Amino acid sequence: MICFKYAQITIVFYLDFNYKYLMQKNQKLNKWLWKWHFIAGMVSLPFILILSITGIIYLFKADYEAPKQKDVKEVIVQGTPISLQEQWKIAKTHATKKPNAVIIPTATNQATEFVSGRFGGKSSLYVNPYTGEVSGVITPKDSVMFTVRKLHGELLLGGFGTKIVELIACWMIVLILTGIYVWWPGRGWQLKGFFIPRTGVDKRTFYRDLHSITGFWVSILLMMILAGGLPWTDVFGSNFKTLQKVTNTGYPSTWDARKLQSNTTEAPQDFISLDQMMVKATSLNLSGDVAITFPKGPNGVYSVSNTNPMDLASQKKVHFDAYTGKQLLANHWDDVGILMQGRMWFMAFHQGEFGTWNWVLMLLTSIALTVMSIAAIVSYVLRKKPKKWGVPKVPASFKVGYGIVVLLIILSVVFPLFGGSLIIIIGVEYWRKKRKIASI
Repeated sequence: MICFKYAQITIVFYLDFNYKYLMQKNQKLNKWLWKWHFIAGMVSLPFILILSITGIIYLFKADYEAPKQKDVKEVIVQGTPISLQEQWKIAKTHATKKPNAVIIPTATNQATEFVSGRFGGKSSLYVNPYTGEVSGVITPKDSVMFTVRKLHGELLLGGFGTKIVELIACWMIVLILTGIYVWWPGRGWQLKGFFIPRTGVDKRTFYRDLHSITGFWVSILLMMILAGGLPWTDVFGSNFKTLQKVTNTGYPSTWDARKLQSNTTEAPQDFISLDQMMVKATSLNLSGDVAITFPKGPNGVYSVSNTNPMDLASQKKVHFDAYTGKQLLANHWDDVGILMQGRMWFMAFHQGEFGTWNWVLMLLTSIALTVMSIAAIVSYVLRKKPKKWGVPKVPASFKVGYGIVVLLIILSVVFPLFGGSLIIIIGVEYWRKKRKIASI
């Protein structure tokens, strides 16, 4: 019995000692990382606030635009609708740019949408299927939400702004990694200061806790959001696309139908009608928004595809001979490479498209990012001494370990803009130290 008690005491002492040992941090490394966290925050915070606030606004895009577009998209049901082929002729006559696709209506009171262009140059012309009248044209680039999106993605500065946003996104990764280490409790886990901000000390402590605690609990979500945005940037995104191409992990080559052709050898004089194609498209029972893309040139093919972010695995692209209507090829989501699947998943998550839970999660995360950014600014103002920047000081004896160097090299290779900015900052630091030594 005595031996058992002795063993218990020994185990408890051993675990307690090792727990305290493991919880101890390298204080010099902690100060060095805090310094870089501070520098990254000083540069990034104004832009992070813009990104978080515009992200919150853009989440309400559908709610904002729905009532404004109702008169264009909805019609009064009256009698029998005219053929889709006839509607296409009407759309072609009134559209500024020839339509290249039609969206299959899912309700009897919907106007038929004919799409022209792609991406930023996209516009939609709507035809009343009962009267043949054009109910209106919607051009996304002329909308308020398009401006919000441009502000969110490129700060309204075009390609230059896109690179700034990419650079900020890269430094946000550094902020998250360094912030977790700096925040990690060094004297054990406690309710206050870990789960909730401390309120019984001073204002600066409260705002610092609000910043660090909020940042820690949303860090994984922020990483996922960044993963949804970075593949669409200029430099990293371009490298990502190259990697997809080299590893054959993007869309299959037949996804966009450029390598497919209709059989014109024994073909009739004209394509099959859009009404016949709609019957074929409807028979596929695709979920989400279903589009029929028109043939490009006399050898082109009809393509039927669906967009359904809530269930990416249900997305398909099926190609048909434009003259006979024969199915030529069907691409399923499983045919899409793993990198593209991941890219599309994180983008849909980033935009809150997986349903209400995802939308609410993105809204709360964006609000949390805004709150923690403001809390960081307030904490800095309360800490800052007059006529000083308040940059955390690092002991002169501190030497950066090989592990940190390797990590920085990896981040610089993966994120070239981060690597370039890091070289500039290190160069400025080196010049400042040389100048300081020379002045002594």
